[in-house]
Amino acid sequence: MFVDSVKLTLRGGNGGAGVSSFLRRKGLPKGKPNGGSGGSGGNVVLVADPAIPTLLRYDRHPIWKAGNGTHGEGDSRHGKRGQDLHLPVPLGTMVKDADGVLVADLVEDGQEVVVALGGKGGRGNAAFVTPARKAPTFAEQGEYGQEIEVTLELKLLADVALVGYPNAGKSTLISRVSAAKPKIADYPFTTLEPNLGVVTVGERELVVADIPGLIEGAATGKGLGHEFLRHTERARALIVLLDPSPLQTDSPNRQLEVLLNELAQHDPALASRPRVVALSKAELLSDAEIDQLDLEPGTHLISALTGAGLDDLMYAVADLVGEVRDATEEREGYVLHRPLRDEFTIRQDSGAWVVEGIAAIRAVNLSDLTDPDAAEFAAQRLVSSGIVAGLIEAGAEAGDDVRIGSIVFTFDPDAEGDEEAYT
Repeated sequence: MFVDSVKLTLRGGNGGAGVSSFLRRKGLPKGKPNGGSGGSGGNVVLVADPAIPTLLRYDRHPIWKAGNGTHGEGDSRHGKRGQDLHLPVPLGTMVKDADGVLVADLVEDGQEVVVALGGKGGRGNAAFVTPARKAPTFAEQGEYGQEIEVTLELKLLADVALVGYPNAGKSTLISRVSAAKPKIADYPFTTLEPNLGVVTVGERELVVADIPGLIEGAATGKGLGHEFLRHTERARALIVLLDPSPLQTDSPNRQLEVLLNELAQHDPALASRPRVVALSKAELLSDAEIDQLDLEPGTHLISALTGAGLDDLMYAVADLVGEVRDATEEREGYVLHRPLRDEFTIRQDSGAWVVEGIAAIRAVNLSDLTDPDAAEFAAQRLVSSGIVAGLIEAGAEAGDDVRIGSIVFTFDPDAEGDEEAYT
């Protein structure tokens, strides 16, 4: 089964919590803070791997999560970082976010993109020691890992795309010139998925993609071919296979006209892509019948059944691909370097001000906000992060409720930095 588009839910690992702990010593009644920090969660990383042929594994398993970080411990023992999750994808995989924005186009072996970030580990109380705060009694909770929905879309990477009408003999041809073993039968639409074959021509190797049969109107959604036209976009050259058998109602010349028109409607550049034209099933025709077809000059006469003309065809294709390779630069992959996530956003909901974003969560992400030290520290964070100023600018007034996650406090802009402003 060939799967060329899947939707995934990817989750970074959760960060481990920091711990509040003290080393009790004689003469130090409060003890020395020695709480360790939690380990950060692992990231989810997509990696292009030539050994992966399809997206089938992700169609069966659409949810993946990286490893969680472990919690900190006393005696300044820090938690371990969660293990990154590396997900291999076929070369040619396009990664789009939930809004349809192209995040990455992975075409090179080993090319990768981080798609879901792990949560930051919480700091233990030892990390909050300052000259003014000698014995902090609070620690940070670990952050949740990022959860994101992405769509993976696969476009085959091939030197040559083999296109033609249904039942034109494409599957038989690719089975004769390569090690590929597509399913073959004598009725239309036998190929329901693209097949890849590696063809050795002398000392050269070519990757040939057998594209499911196209019919007139495929580019606008008729038949099955429109689902696979995009797989021709990256091929360096085309083999246009024409079928003279009575099964086809269109003449070979008409087939060529229809196929080129469908390619042009999908992408105008495809119609001018370097190509070799071949007439399949030549064993069915006499020389006189072939002459009557009035084929365009240079058309190769082949028979996948008897093998006639196949060597000449593949050497011509190899020469053409070599010319295209020499004339064009190698296609590079694409990874979008996206701007950092908004630190925080402010909106109103049911009479309360809702503050969302990483800065807001981190400001109150402490182990025990009923602890006066922790409440004061959170208040200072709200001021230093600009959240208090943002609330004032948005129109928040004294006495308004402000919600960050599950925490609700009363806003008092006249007491910035004072723990009593955030009760």
